[in-house]
Amino acid sequence: MHPDDPESDSEVIEYTRDDKIDDARTSILDFFIQNPEEVFYERQLTVIFEKIYFHWITVKALLELAAGGSINSQMLELVPGVPIRFFWARGNRYWRRQAGHTTNLVRRFSENSFIHAIGFQGELLVDAALPLADFAQVARNVRSFNDKTWIATGHNLDRIVEREGIFYGVEIKNTLPYIPRDEFRIKLEMCKHLGLTPLFVSRMAPKNYNYEIIERGGLSWILGTQFYPFGHQELAAEVRERLRLPVDCPSRIEDGAVTRLLKAIAWQGRRAARSGDK
Repeated sequence: MHPDDPESDSEVIEYTRDDKIDDARTSILDFFIQNPEEVFYERQLTVIFEKIYFHWITVKALLELAAGGSINSQMLELVPGVPIRFFWARGNRYWRRQAGHTTNLVRRFSENSFIHAIGFQGELLVDAALPLADFAQVARNVRSFNDKTWIATGHNLDRIVEREGIFYGVEIKNTLPYIPRDEFRIKLEMCKHLGLTPLFVSRMAPKNYNYEIIERGGLSWILGTQFYPFGHQELAAEVRERLRLPVDCPSRIEDGAVTRLLKAIAWQGRRAARSGDK
């Protein structure tokens, strides 16, 4: 199992209590009332509720509900040393059987080799889509540009691309969770140090990340779906249907996503022009 894909949003402990947690508690409790015979794991629930609440808000709400006895919770092991926390409605006597089925399915897409293949697939599809928005690739997996080198950490940028004379530092995250906060900030600083405009491509990102990117003059391209490697359509369909997770196995990134990127570029250009007029 890949150590960078734990089934827990551990960063939750770093956030102070937010009033949104109370709203989330109500929504999540209603959800369990409507699904009394189902069992869900933590990462799954953060994704199910991500259009309404930040991942860490959902986790805090879940833990508070479980601590208060409103729902049940149990930490199991995905594999030895890798935890996976389950939640289910009170009164569900057969939760362990369903948790076992879910654990087996999660293991299938959490193997190291499959995690690496997912990352490669995301890069492959993004590489094919960016030229449709008139981006030209300049470099791959780099930490140097124009006689400047990033030496503060061992990180690389996934790509450097160019469009209309502007050079972008690209970070591609084909993952269910957000890019970790520390890594996100490092990649932003790398772009600043190397004189690059940030371009983050991800399945999903919280609004505060997007705000920081935009304030740096950059772009956040949200794709919404995690892309599985070619040939795994049946697994993707099973994960979508059984776990309600937004995964797919497409041959290309949809035209609508490229159109959204072009609109974001145009909007950022108008924003920069207004700032220059002041």
